[in-house]
This record gives sequence, C-alpha cells and structure tokens, in this order.
Amino acid sequence: MRFTYPGMRPWATPAQRSVVMAPRGMAASSQPLATRAGVRVLENGGNAVDAALAMVAVLSVVEPYSVGIGGDCFALCALDGGSRIVGLNGSGRASSSADREALVAAGHKKIPIRHGAAVTVPGAVAAWADLAQAHGTMGLDTLLAPAIDYAAHGFPVSEVIAGEWAAFREHLAADPSSARSYLLDGRPPRPGQMFVNPGLARSLKLIAERGPGALYEGELAEAIANTVQAAGGWLSQDDLAAHRSEWVDPIMLDYRGWTVLELPPNGQGLTALEILSILEGYELAALEPLGADKAHLVAEAIKIAFEDRNRYITDPAFSRAPVEKLLSPQYAARCRERIDPESTLPPGEAAPPLGSDTVYLCAGDEQGNAVSLISSIYTQFGSGLVPTDTGILLHCRGISFSLDQAKANCLEPGKRPMHTIIPGMLLDQGRLAAAFGVMGGDMQPQGHAQVLINIIDHGLNLQQALDAPRLRCIEGKKVYLEEGFAEGVPAEMERRGHRIDWTGHPINQVGGGQIVWRDQEQGIWLGASDRRKDGCAMGY
Repeated sequence: MRFTYPGMRPWATPAQRSVVMAPRGMAASSQPLATRAGVRVLENGGNAVDAALAMVAVLSVVEPYSVGIGGDCFALCALDGGSRIVGLNGSGRASSSADREALVAAGHKKIPIRHGAAVTVPGAVAAWADLAQAHGTMGLDTLLAPAIDYAAHGFPVSEVIAGEWAAFREHLAADPSSARSYLLDGRPPRPGQMFVNPGLARSLKLIAERGPGALYEGELAEAIANTVQAAGGWLSQDDLAAHRSEWVDPIMLDYRGWTVLELPPNGQGLTALEILSILEGYELAALEPLGADKAHLVAEAIKIAFEDRNRYITDPAFSRAPVEKLLSPQYAARCRERIDPESTLPPGEAAPPLGSDTVYLCAGDEQGNAVSLISSIYTQFGSGLVPTDTGILLHCRGISFSLDQAKANCLEPGKRPMHTIIPGMLLDQGRLAAAFGVMGGDMQPQGHAQVLINIIDHGLNLQQALDAPRLRCIEGKKVYLEEGFAEGVPAEMERRGHRIDWTGHPINQVGGGQIVWRDQEQGIWLGASDRRKDGCAMGY
C-alpha cells in the first residue's frame, strides 16, 4: 500500500496522543469503557463485527445523550480479509399512520423535537441482531453483557459526557420518566460520579435473552407505542413489528487514486462524496492547510453539496437521488465554475441546476476484517421521551422530515427520513485501508471530507488528521472556524463574504471521529481517536 507512517507535520496542531499500533486487532470509540469492551471481544476470539456491537451497546449506556436502543444504526463491513464490502441500513420508518396534514393543521411549520411525530421506528436493535447473525461469531447475549453490567451496577461518568449531560438538564427534566432515568435528584451526574440505570439494564437483558423481538414485540413495544402516542405521534406496535433492516451496496468515489465508500441515501454519505468530488479539482496540497484560501474552497464545496443534499436525499423507495450525476466529473466541474476564489456564493443559489448526537466507532480484527459503525438518537438525548421504567431514550429522527409537500424529504406514511449518520471506509487500490467516521449531525460529511483531505492531501498521521482544526458550515449561511486556524483567517473569510460564527459555544461544534487503519504490507493495525471526546483507540 502507498500509506507509510508520516510522523508529525510541523504546521498542524500537535496531536494530543500518539497513533495506536497493534499486531492483531484494533478498536476505537468515543468512551474508553466501550473501547475496552471491543478489545476484550477481540481477545476472546470475536471478530470486528462482534467488537463493534459490544462497543455500541456499552456506548448506549455510558454515552446516553448520543446513542441508545431507541435510535438507528448504519454500518459498513469489510469482510473476507477486507476484500468484500457490505452495507447495512438500520434506519426506521415513519408510522404507517403518519399524518402530515394533521401537523400542519395544528400550526406546525416543522416537526417539534418533543413530539411523538418526531419518533420513527427505532432500527438500531434490529441492525445489531442482523449484523451479529450474518457476520458475527457471538450472540447478543454475550455481546450485550458488558453493557448490561454497566447499566445495572454503574459506571463513572467521564468528563466530556458529563459536560454534554449537564447542558441538556432542562430537556430531560421536562419529561418525568426521562428525569427519573437520567437525572439524579433533578441534577445531571458530575464528572466521575457513578451512574446506574436499572431500567435500561432490564431492557438490554430482555433483548439479550429474547433477541430483537423483545423490542419490536411484547411489553417494550407496547411501552414505546403508548409513550409515542401519548406525545401526539402515531407509532403503533404493528409499525414496530413490521420493521426490517436493509442490506445495501455502498456508493463510492475515486479521490486522487483512493476509493472512498459511503452508504447510499437515505443517508447523507452522498454529500461527503460530492464535497470531495468538487475539491478534487483544486491543488489543495499546495495551499496553506489552515489558511483562508483552502478554508474558502472547502466552505464553498460544502455549501453546494448541502444544497443538493436538501434537494434530493430521502428514502429511495419514495424518490431516488441522482447519485451518478451528482458524483460525475462533469457536475463537479460545473460546481467549480460557480466558485469564486474571492467571494462566497449566496445561500440557496450555490448548487447549479442538475438537469436530466451520535456515536461513531470502528474495529479491525486479526483476519483483516473491519467494521465502520455509527448509531444515534439524533439530537442530544433525542426526543427526551422515555417509556416508563425502560431507560429507553427514543430518538427524534422524524424531525428531519419536511412538512412541505414540494420537498423530496416530505413526511409520508412508512417513509424513512433523510439521515445524518454515516459510516465511511477507504480503499487503496482495491484493498482495505481504513474504517473511519466523524459524528455530529450536519458536521458528518463535512468532517469526513476534511479528515480525508488531511490524510490524502496533506499527509498527516491518523491522530493529527483527527485533531487538526476543522470548520463547519451552518445551514449554508455561517461558517464556524475552530480555534487553531491561521491568524487573520476569520477576517479574511468575512472579507470574501462569509458570515463567521463568533459564538462562544460551550459544546464542541465540529464533531468527533475515530479511525482504524490496516497496514496491508505488515498485517498490522493503526488506530486514532478524536481529542474532542473522552474516547481512545486500543489494540492488542
């Protein structure tokens, strides 16, 4: 493979830790207890799929504002030593009784977060079971055991997670059941404070014993349906029982000789690929990596790709996005023609006419297999709705739907919404190079593109590529520049017409990522975990 360990690049913010290297297996997640669970599975003979499922289950306990059994899940799996790639779409659908007109008649311009209409069928548990059955070597009873233990007996809340938890106290306090499950005497847990979740422990144990049917049928399904309907939604036990995951083929793009893989719509992986397709036409390696010229080009490419995302991406069973056209060299060239190096495109007019809170984790095993998995309840603590005594935080993925019938992503019965969570993979000359991802809603495709540019264009090592400052375009109108860009960049971006977000945000705005990398020549693994989260990479 062409990748060699490049070491530290002097221009970049120094990485806060070294790249992790190990001969047999690697796991990376946003919380050390989850990473340890994944490594233990690998040490006990499990494969990358098993490790990923053990990690996501633990994260559902120790990082509850991001992920849980009340959310959705997507995965890319490199199997047969990394030579075969399969994708799984574990997103749920709107109720078969979803009623857009009723929401509009009630005066809603968009679907509220704390409304039952925001809750689509949670697809995560079915996806976990499908991955375990098709490509794992261990059962859910074994893989969920660490998560059950942490939920039943407690875990010390880590620092970044405690900060996010505290920021959403009022969201949790608004629902008596969520307050009982996720607040301690009305307060969020402090850093280092032990937290026990007996309701979630019981729900996880039911799933471990009975399989996914424990969530989609029976008492948990009844509790979920009752909670959603009491909050004004339509989700029924029949909707839950009818849920199925979908195996899908990844979509891909050649970027400077490397192959970037993403899942197809209803996810926004297409958006990450479009950003890279546009930027491939520029010599980014010749630009100052943290300077205004590069930041301007990246922001403009993001703006164009997001307009296309909002225009086209939805459930392909209802409307197919023109993937091939959006990723064609001809369309990328037309996009670049619209980009002025000295001024920004106006919002809503960036993309040319086409014509005819979340967790990410990854793992690699001794056989060279890898899993790129992402799961989410969407916004922090999702809808804030928790069926009594279950500990299940229900996601709010339905807020992604539009109530405008002219939009492709308009709410319809049985439809999956446009999804923000996206796992990524990278191939070098057809061989597995990396499983990677960056969590954080709309930040995800922006983060995918920027991390890959750091590796491919600028030659950074894995930890540097994650730790380097990132920018974020916000709704096509503002640009947030993380601390660390070159002096004068915000002012220069404003001169070119960008609206810089100067807000002092208490919570990280540019997501957090993980990478595991396969050195095919030596048969070893490298791993890195984002400085902005509590997590780590560990190998054995």
